[in-house]
Amino acid sequence: MSKTTLVILAAGMASRYGKGAKQTESFGPSGETIMEYSIYDAIAAGFDKVVFIIREDFAESFKAKMEPLLAGKVETVYIYQSLDKFLGDHELPKDRTKPFGTGHAILCCKDAVNEPFAVINADDYYGKDAFVKAKELLDGKIANNTHACIGYELGNTLSDNGSVTRGEIFVNENGEVQQIIERKKIVKENGKAISTEEGNKELPLDTKVSMNFFCFDDGYIGKLDKLYQEFLDKNLGDLKSEFLIPEVTDLLIKAGDAKVLMVPTTAKWFGVTYAEDAPLVRDKFKELTDAGEYPVSLW
Repeated sequence: MSKTTLVILAAGMASRYGKGAKQTESFGPSGETIMEYSIYDAIAAGFDKVVFIIREDFAESFKAKMEPLLAGKVETVYIYQSLDKFLGDHELPKDRTKPFGTGHAILCCKDAVNEPFAVINADDYYGKDAFVKAKELLDGKIANNTHACIGYELGNTLSDNGSVTRGEIFVNENGEVQQIIERKKIVKENGKAISTEEGNKELPLDTKVSMNFFCFDDGYIGKLDKLYQEFLDKNLGDLKSEFLIPEVTDLLIKAGDAKVLMVPTTAKWFGVTYAEDAPLVRDKFKELTDAGEYPVSLW
């Protein structure tokens, strides 16, 4: 029987955060990182393998923190995302420093993940319900080009401290995703969600959006290499271009190579996009702990 696998995206540069690696910063009452809560919830839901996608330059300190906590509780695998991976015949621009995005991160798992899997961001808190639903999906519905996206309500995913990017999910009458459109520079103004990049367009607060919590079948990664080469053909000269999971998945849907279910959750998201978000996140974990949702020390 194959493992139930959670892939955690933890290689980002955190350019908007403004200080060290937020992936390993302490937020819980006993010094826990945000992703430790995700791992705790995933294990409780029945996941038994965690794949960390990180950068090699902080691998030693990352492993030193995580391994003592997780040893004997869940299988761990470490994958390094670097700019030189899967370039094919392309030459890396000398000034490129930004990682090539979440789709490229998943592609870096090509030789390590051969089973259906869920994927999340390291710096987002997703809520217990999302992992229970992901486990149920991976136990039977994720196969034969059928994938799933956990859909959050936009109003539950905004930051008080700056703009965010969210993938708006459009579904048909059967609950299947027809399109995922990246909405950039969404800000919270007077209790409303405003897309400043789209002429200050107001977006309904119950709009379903992707928070990069997907479930993919065992063939998904194998389809990314060709798409990545096509991405590089068109975008390599743009030093800020990214090969992103929602946009890649949208291409597969349009090509008829994927059916993606949208599974809604009303769970409250929170995370650290900006340094100013950190105190709020610490307060949230204290509230959850005081309410008995989590023990004072996870491990």
